[in-house]
This record gives sequence, C-alpha cells and structure tokens, in this order.
Amino acid sequence: VQLQASGGGQVQAGDSLNLSCTASARYVVAWFRQAPGKEREFVAVINSYSANIYYRNSVKGRFTISRDNVKNMVYLQMNSLKPEDTAIYYCAADLNYGANSASGYAFWGQGTQVTVSS
Repeated sequence: VQLQASGGGQVQAGDSLNLSCTASARYVVAWFRQAPGKEREFVAVINSYSANIYYRNSVKGRFTISRDNVKNMVYLQMNSLKPEDTAIYYCAADLNYGANSASGYAFWGQGTQVTVSS
C-alpha cells in the first residue's frame, strides 16, 4: 500500500489548506501530525464508508476529514489554521480501525509540511 500525502505549505494564521492522501476505499485512514521535538499525535480518522469520523479536540470545528472512494482519495480540509498546527502531517491506513493510536496503522505516507505563521 502506497500512501501519498500532499497539499502542505506555508500560510498565515487564519488561512486554510486542504491536504490530500491517496488511499484505497478498503482502508481506514487517519491523519497524524508531528511537530519538531514532539511526539506524533492523532488528528482525525475516517472509516471506509465515512460512517465513523473522529477528531482530536483541538481541531474540532476547524478541520474536516472526508474521502472520495471513487478517486481513492482522503482529504483533510484545515480552516482557521493556528501556529500550533505547524507540523509534518502524515496519512496512515489500515484494514482495521486503529482509532487514535499510531501503532494501529500499518501503512504510512511520507508526510507533508504545514507551517502556519502568526
């Protein structure tokens, strides 16, 4: 399974970015992020048919995870970005639901950098 994340960039606080990840409809897909000097943390997860979606509390109401199973794509729309959202964002996938634990996902993309300046 090859996951390809894209869409990162450098933006100002309050701006938006839309991250994309190639992922087959078979897989549960999650977004994680890792800031310099910090542990990787869960951001959002979506199951195969979008029936179950969860977010970390700090992004609720600002980020939206979605998928297009025809295109084999998963998206993370990020609005009202804050400097604390700065991190490398990774998409991860597994056939089973891995919840918010990085160890629950067998497949990982290479990451895309998101930098939010104040």
